[in-house]
Amino acid sequence: MTTLDTITGTGARRPGALLANRPRPSRPSTLTASLAFAARALLKIRRTPVQIFDIAVHPVVFTLMFTYLFGGAVGGSTGKYVGYLVPGILTMTLLVTTGTSGAALSIDLASGAFDRYRTLSIRPAAPLIGAMLSDTVRYVLASAVVVGLGLALGFRPHGNVLGVAAAVLLVVAFSVSLSWVWTTLALLMKSPGAVLGVTQALLYPLSLFSNIFVDPVTLPGWLQAFVDVNPVTHLVTAARELMAGGTPGPRSPGS
Repeated sequence: MTTLDTITGTGARRPGALLANRPRPSRPSTLTASLAFAARALLKIRRTPVQIFDIAVHPVVFTLMFTYLFGGAVGGSTGKYVGYLVPGILTMTLLVTTGTSGAALSIDLASGAFDRYRTLSIRPAAPLIGAMLSDTVRYVLASAVVVGLGLALGFRPHGNVLGVAAAVLLVVAFSVSLSWVWTTLALLMKSPGAVLGVTQALLYPLSLFSNIFVDPVTLPGWLQAFVDVNPVTHLVTAARELMAGGTPGPRSPGS
């Protein structure tokens, strides 16, 4: 025992002596840490109900509005139009929802949360992977809302459960891939408002100038040219074909 220990009377009660007999906690795996961050993100949704707007209110409003305001004029009847609209609304809802992924990450960066994560004994990618896992849950919930509402309005897909599940899986996979683009943007810009502004400025024009709401053959030639090269158009077409029981892919002339 040192002289200082004798004077202070601490002796064996020093923190170092207490911790010496305890095994050091093992470093959590990347999967464990990622699941923890995913749970954190989902808890934030529960505590901030406004975040449910993207996955619940948005698809309901757009589906009801376009079905009953434009269904008769565009599709001949609301019953026919809802079958055309549901795959498009599914795609649009998930694409717009991806924009909030980058904004949420930007908020964590601005608040200093990621600076605290760097002090933890975890893989640096765990917070990002966790955020993507929670976003995937949000995308699946949004898909369930869109498909459920479509079925309530009379949507009867010929592809049955397998076709609908394949279409949802395709759109979810595309949305997760796009989320990584907004994640990179958030790491570069580090401003929640700027990230959200850029994502919405890109996603809404791509969604509106596509085949989500109307058949491109009714559009002017110059607009058809843009719609034909719009990746959203190809995604919506593939989702429609899967829900209809078909197989997405290039079509031969005259088919």
